[in-house]
Amino acid sequence: MWAWMLGALLLAWLAMGIWQRYKPLPEGIGQAHPLRLAEAPRLLVDETWYDAEGRRHRRQAIFDEALAMIGQARRLVVVDMFLFNDFAGAAEGVDFRPLSAQLTEALVRQRRRHPGLRAVLITDPLNTLYGGLELSHLERLRAAGVEVVITDLERLRASNPLWSGLWQLGPRWLGNSAAAGWLPNALGPGRVTLRSYLALANVRANHRKTLVVDRGDGWAGLVTSANPHDASSLHGNVALRIEGAAALDLLASERVVAGWSGTTLPGPAPPPAEDDLIGPRLQLLTEGAIRDALITAVERAGEGDRLDVAVFYLAHRELIEALIAARRRGAAIRVLLDPNREAFGLDKGGIPNRPVAQELVAAGIPVRWCVTRGEQCHTKLLMRRPADGGEVELILGSANFTRRNLDDLNLETSVRLLGPASLPALADAEAFFARRWQSTPERTTSEPYDQADAVGRVTGWRYRLMEATGLSTF
Repeated sequence: MWAWMLGALLLAWLAMGIWQRYKPLPEGIGQAHPLRLAEAPRLLVDETWYDAEGRRHRRQAIFDEALAMIGQARRLVVVDMFLFNDFAGAAEGVDFRPLSAQLTEALVRQRRRHPGLRAVLITDPLNTLYGGLELSHLERLRAAGVEVVITDLERLRASNPLWSGLWQLGPRWLGNSAAAGWLPNALGPGRVTLRSYLALANVRANHRKTLVVDRGDGWAGLVTSANPHDASSLHGNVALRIEGAAALDLLASERVVAGWSGTTLPGPAPPPAEDDLIGPRLQLLTEGAIRDALITAVERAGEGDRLDVAVFYLAHRELIEALIAARRRGAAIRVLLDPNREAFGLDKGGIPNRPVAQELVAAGIPVRWCVTRGEQCHTKLLMRRPADGGEVELILGSANFTRRNLDDLNLETSVRLLGPASLPALADAEAFFARRWQSTPERTTSEPYDQADAVGRVTGWRYRLMEATGLSTF
C-alpha cells in the first residue's frame, strides 16, 4: 500500500510539474504590439564610473524623469515595478539613493494635490516575501488612496517545474502571515516564515519596470531596466521615454496584469494599427515577443553590420547561437557583460556570464566586462546598425537575455525603436555604449576579457543545466 501511495504521489508531482510548465498562457501575454510612430522618444541612462584615483562617480536620470512624470499627472498614474523596497541584503555602509521612499513620496504627494487622480502600483510579491512581511511604504501608499496590486504569479507558467509541481500539491495552500515570521529575512530586515522561502523557490516574477501617466490631453510612458530599489540605485541602467499611441499600448499591457487581481485600469484603448508608417517607429514588446524581436534583429545582421549588446545576464541558448552565426556571416559584434561576481554584498560565481563569454570569445566575438565595485551593469540592450546606413534598431527594457526572461515565464516589458542613426534617442544609445566600451584610466568603465576569466567544463555544464531546468536565479 505504501508503495502505491508513494507512486501515486510521484505521478501527481510529475503531472503537476508538466502542467505548470506548459499550461496555456493568460490572454495578453507575449505580445508584439503594433508599430507606432515614435513621438519624441528619449533615452535616459544611469551610469557609474571610476576615476584614476578609484573614486566612484555616478550620473542618474531615470528616476528623476519618473518622478517628474508623476508630478505632472492629473488623471492616472500606473507604476509597475519589480523591486520596490529598501532591502540591502548584505551590503552595508553604502550611500544608496532612497529610491523607494522617493517614489512613495511622489505618489502620495500627487494624490494629495489631486484627489481625483487614480494611482495604481503593481509590484511583485517578492517585496513582501510572498506575504511574510508588511512594508511601511506600501501601507502608506494604501492609506493615501494609492491602489497596491500584488501580482498573481500563479497565472504564469513554472520556471522551476521540479519544485513548482510539488508546491502546487501542498505548500501553496498553507497560507502565510506577516505576524508569524521566525526565520531571518535574507533580503533585508525582519523575520519571515518558512513558507516565504518555499514560495521564493518557484523563482518566477513580475519583472516589469514601467510607468504610464496622462500628459495633458495625451499619454506618456517609461520602459526601463531600473528598479526603485535603494540597493540598486548605483546600478547602470537604461530607459526609453515614450509618448502617444505607444504609451497607450503600454497602458493596455498593464491593464492585463492588473485585471488578474481584480483591478480595472481606466483610460482609452490604443488606436488601431496603421500601415505604411513613415519616420521613426516604436513597438512595445512583452515576454516571448521580446525574444522573437531580439533573435530576428540578430538574424538580420550580415556582412559589415554592427551589433552591440550590453546586458546583465546573457544565457539564452538560441540567442547566443544567433550571435555566433551572425559573427560567421561577417557582422561586427561587441558584447558588454556584467561579471556576475557580486550581488548586494554577496559573492557570486560568475554564472551565467563567464561561461557564455568564454564561448563568445572562442567564436571571435569581443567581450568586455563592466567594472563594478558593489553595483551591477544592469542594462538590457541590443542595438543593430546596418552597414548600408539603413535604419538602426534598438531593443531595451526589463528583460535579461535568459530563458526565464524571454520564454514567457516572467512578466517582462521592452520596447523596440527603429529610425535613422541621427535620431537623438538612437545617437544617445550609441554614445552610451561607446562610453562603457571605451574605458580610460580617467573614466574607468570596463575591462577586456582575459584568458584568466576562462572556466572549466564543470562550470560550463553547470550553467547549461541551470538554464535548461530553471534551477537558478537568472
